[in-house]
Amino acid sequence: MDILNALVVFLNFVFIPAAAYGAQLALGALGVTLIYGILRFSNFAHGDTMAFGAGVVILLTWGLQGMGISAGPLPTALIALPFGIALTALLVLGTDRAVYRFYRKQKAAPIILVMASVGVMFVMNGLTRILIGVDEYRFDDGARFIINVRDFREMTGLPEGLALRSTQALTVVVALVVMVALFWFLNRTKSGKAMRAYSDNEDLALLSGIDPERVVRLTWIIAAGLATIAGTLYGLDKSFKAFNYFQILLPIFAAAIVGGLGNPLGAIAGGFLVAFSEVAVTYPWVRVVGYLVPGFEPSGLMQLLGTEYKFAVSFVILIVVLLFRPTGLFRGKSV
Repeated sequence: MDILNALVVFLNFVFIPAAAYGAQLALGALGVTLIYGILRFSNFAHGDTMAFGAGVVILLTWGLQGMGISAGPLPTALIALPFGIALTALLVLGTDRAVYRFYRKQKAAPIILVMASVGVMFVMNGLTRILIGVDEYRFDDGARFIINVRDFREMTGLPEGLALRSTQALTVVVALVVMVALFWFLNRTKSGKAMRAYSDNEDLALLSGIDPERVVRLTWIIAAGLATIAGTLYGLDKSFKAFNYFQILLPIFAAAIVGGLGNPLGAIAGGFLVAFSEVAVTYPWVRVVGYLVPGFEPSGLMQLLGTEYKFAVSFVILIVVLLFRPTGLFRGKSV
């Protein structure tokens, strides 16, 4: 019985939240690694692209709710999501034409593009705040729980209750579908193979007749889609606040680098690794240990770090990987 209670506590406070958070980081890291692998620079504006996309989805969601349109037990944001992706894609394509295209034609060093992306980041951050404001918003309508604590306790007879929010399950399911679709696109379609060829060897791809501007446009559209989906899922699971997406940029980059920049599979693995590390290091394990070791009464919470140091975990992981394995776990491109 005590082991079951320990398992329920672990699932409730560590595994389920980390799995949802890991799916969000993985989608964000996929966008970062896609841009790095094909356009060959680190896009520091990706976090604010997520914020802009999520902000557009929220505004569209409010509009749909005002017209009485809903998705039943699912969040209305799912209906607004395709339109949010389209508008975000238009923004990033416009940004590429106005900013990055000039530096590509000049064959500027990657660091120049990185600094340009920092400028774009601040502009997009301001644009998002003008668009939706600086307050915190919740827009997760529909059914709140798939499993709630009371029903779980009545069903199992355990004193510990398990809660699975619909947004957590939705995050994992949508992320899985998006990841499968992306890998299918990159490996099975002519456009996806062209993108991979361009990433592997730009000169050889050009000699093969691949249109580089088409590859660039596809890259930005897919990255915008990934950013909007990741940003919306993050906002549904937690809440939306523009500044939070600036903060999440560090764990997203940590995930991409840990897995191996330019390697989509590595980005997914890195996202879950960073998420589970952050949650495990900042969770107080006293209740789990109390069930597993009856009679043991620790003096503290058995918590390695407070939750305010959550992003420090990402920073430490990032530094360790850069020092000892700069190509990441899946041997991507070195930073």
